[in-house]
Amino acid sequence: MDFELTPEQELIRSSARQFCDREIAPHAREWDRSEEMDPGIVDKLAAAGYLGAALPEAYGGMGLDTISYALLAEELGRADSSVRGIVSVSNGLVGKTLARWGTEEQRQEWLPGICSGEALGCYALTEPDSGSDPASLGTRAERDGADWLLSGSKIFITLGTWARIALVFARTGGEGARGITCFLVPADAPGFSARPVKGKLGLRSQDTGELFLDAVRVPDEARLGAEGEGFKVAMSALDSGRVSLAAGCVGISQGCLDASVGYARDRRQFGRPIGSFQLVQELLAEIAVDTDAARLLTWRAAALADASRRHTLEASVAKLYASEAAVRAANAAVQVHGGYGYVDEYPVGKYLRDARVTTLYEGTSQIQKLIIGRALTGESAFV
Repeated sequence: MDFELTPEQELIRSSARQFCDREIAPHAREWDRSEEMDPGIVDKLAAAGYLGAALPEAYGGMGLDTISYALLAEELGRADSSVRGIVSVSNGLVGKTLARWGTEEQRQEWLPGICSGEALGCYALTEPDSGSDPASLGTRAERDGADWLLSGSKIFITLGTWARIALVFARTGGEGARGITCFLVPADAPGFSARPVKGKLGLRSQDTGELFLDAVRVPDEARLGAEGEGFKVAMSALDSGRVSLAAGCVGISQGCLDASVGYARDRRQFGRPIGSFQLVQELLAEIAVDTDAARLLTWRAAALADASRRHTLEASVAKLYASEAAVRAANAAVQVHGGYGYVDEYPVGKYLRDARVTTLYEGTSQIQKLIIGRALTGESAFV
């Protein structure tokens, strides 16, 4: 499969890098220190078209192909993974899922606001007692005439307190995956509340929330997909989300490589640049190879998505490798920087903290291995 980028894709990558270098990178350290991102970045992302990057032009999006979207996610990950999360969740997990599964009325109601930044979306699947096993979720939706009443809680929800619309997965039937349905729930609905989660190791400036639903009433028209299809909706969203997350991890690895090569050229010990030392070059070479491999695995999954081919396995492979590679790259980058890598004068410490969570969300590395193992053997390790 040929992965040579088109001139249009090269332009998207270069313009995204310029945007990130101008609007994000200069502020990333202070946002990280304060655990607060300037909300004004949402308007800037929207003005650049990035909040609707992968969404249809008919609703205000850019209609980018998946490889172009991956290039954008890579540049955002290189600048600040906290900002990348805004685009990946609202545009990707929520917007793309709504575009695929929603009715025309639902698309018309919500997609323009997602693209403009007026109605960010969040993906409310994870619960305090349901993480790697989403089929066991406990949030319930009970019929009440023509409406549904939703009750339960969600945890670790990106954009949980910033979002105006939440994709909420709730149990409408019996136990297991087939009893789950997806709903579009406005954040201003009576009984819906959210509070921020603070004290995170990484992604410190990204809005992360805990959601509470206390008999939240929504009409049946708020259902996304058929009753009982919620698990299928959730997993299809993750196929897309894992590609953009993998791309963001490539951005972290590339950022680590750029910072480490620059530092190794400038830093002198024993009378010469540390970049001339064999063991430092070994660290740099390992980062470079990991970064290239992760990027190509991500592009393979993206190319399959653009060809409308099933890519669940390839998305899991890319997510597994790219997330673990980002942790390795950041750890090696701290080593290259020595003591300076342990303070935030340089970006590599933040890269390490931000990279660590990528092996956990949207399916842990262990879950990805089980998905890959199922594809190899035809046997499922999942109950």
